[in-house]
Amino acid sequence: MARILYVGTKNASSWALRAWLALREQGIAFEERMVDIRQPLRAGELAKVGAFSPPAAVPVLVDDGLVVFDSLAIMEYASELGERPLLPADIRRRARARSLLAWVHAGLSGLCGRLSFESSFYPERRAMTATEQREAARIVAACDAELAQGGPWLAGELSLADLAFVPVMRRLQAHAVDTSAHPRVADWMQRLMARPAVAEWMSEAQALPPVWLEDYRDG
Repeated sequence: MARILYVGTKNASSWALRAWLALREQGIAFEERMVDIRQPLRAGELAKVGAFSPPAAVPVLVDDGLVVFDSLAIMEYASELGERPLLPADIRRRARARSLLAWVHAGLSGLCGRLSFESSFYPERRAMTATEQREAARIVAACDAELAQGGPWLAGELSLADLAFVPVMRRLQAHAVDTSAHPRVADWMQRLMARPAVAEWMSEAQALPPVWLEDYRDG
């Protein structure tokens, strides 16, 4: 069976990271194909993806002819393919995990718009603005509330909700988010970023030339 995941440049493709992590955490074998989403190649490379996937974006999973596009759809598909679903068995906890997934997928209400995934790999990073600090604090508090329900992960056991937050936490860690009032979150972030699959992606991403975004310094 041919199973191919199309991902973007690793220091600029946070959505592909989420899909990639779900497959890796489930132990699902797949071929990884890189799509260069950096300028000036971006438009041409994504047009090629558009030949078989309607959104013309990454990630895309092609599984024996089945095309699954959008990171959330791929994550749920990976959850169902694996031996242990990455969503809670309990209907109420599952609904809460899906709520967190939907919030991330919708952009976390606009959290830190200029603190991009790309910027987390810059050799020098600016300080967060006051607005960004307030938004970051809101995310940290929300995660703490979930972890307080029993932990050690957001939905009890490791789930898609945790994996969805990996790029978010990478951005916040890189910009020195304050977790001093929320030790549960600090511990969770450390465990999350130390997972082998997460560490592998980040190591490869860190080795790439930075993808500079012009508005980053504007704050």
